[in-house]
Amino acid sequence: MESRSNSTGFIAVALLASVSLCSAAGAKAQIEAASPQELEVLNHLPGIAGDYFRYESDAVGRGYHIYVSLPQSYGKEPARTYPVVYVLDGDSLFPIIAPTHLFLAFDYDLPEAVIVGIAYGSFEPPINRRGFDYTVVAADKHPRHGGAAAFHAFLKDELAPTVAERYRVDTSRQVLFGQSRGGGMVLYSAFVDPDLFWGRIASNPTFEPGRELFFATPPASSRDDLALVVTSGTDDRPILRQRALEWFEHTAELENLPWSLYAISVAEGRHASFSPSSYRMGMLRLFDKQAD
Repeated sequence: MESRSNSTGFIAVALLASVSLCSAAGAKAQIEAASPQELEVLNHLPGIAGDYFRYESDAVGRGYHIYVSLPQSYGKEPARTYPVVYVLDGDSLFPIIAPTHLFLAFDYDLPEAVIVGIAYGSFEPPINRRGFDYTVVAADKHPRHGGAAAFHAFLKDELAPTVAERYRVDTSRQVLFGQSRGGGMVLYSAFVDPDLFWGRIASNPTFEPGRELFFATPPASSRDDLALVVTSGTDDRPILRQRALEWFEHTAELENLPWSLYAISVAEGRHASFSPSSYRMGMLRLFDKQAD
């Protein structure tokens, strides 16, 4: 269905361990650069090599580990700019998505891109606040939800301008990728600020809390080149699959959407493990590399 309208975890842990001193040091400055030793760890893994910095967000009131994978041609073509992809849940997805993009460039001539992973530094609460950062205020005002507006302000007003200042990125081709709760955050961004990202990919997104927003009519956009890709695995958790099908049906009836919508059901896709496939399908559609 489509409409237009194990080792990686070890790598992530190893990378996060290399910057634990930065986490312990706290907010000495808004941006805390990596030491040469920390960058050396990344550069021994060329599929994700690039840069790292710690960003203390005023909007959120907490800090994030920011990992940056730079294209292989980055140092050889100093006048070139690149699309930039922001990856939510960078603790687990950055070490997967960055090499996935590299392989897509090899196989499909996908443009090289700067990949930015936004990580917490742990899977455990209270350090990892994805359940709060990626959700709107729930109807019952549950304290574990409600940080989406602040996190989106961090993306828009703090992180994206910092990345544009530090790296040669094409700000007209910014992409946001998220899985599960992160996918819900992608939808939130699409519905509250369509113009911010040129492309968005929501892999098996959650729709609650936030159903009222996601099943409303999105605002108009000032651009005519935006795209939103939403994937749903047929073997996803039953409630998420049901909500996705309801959303697919709802959006199919809407006119004048602010983005070209690709709603994709993936046969035998489960909840988390096919996120690289969602990324592949999404990027190929954003860049018109695959029509099926």
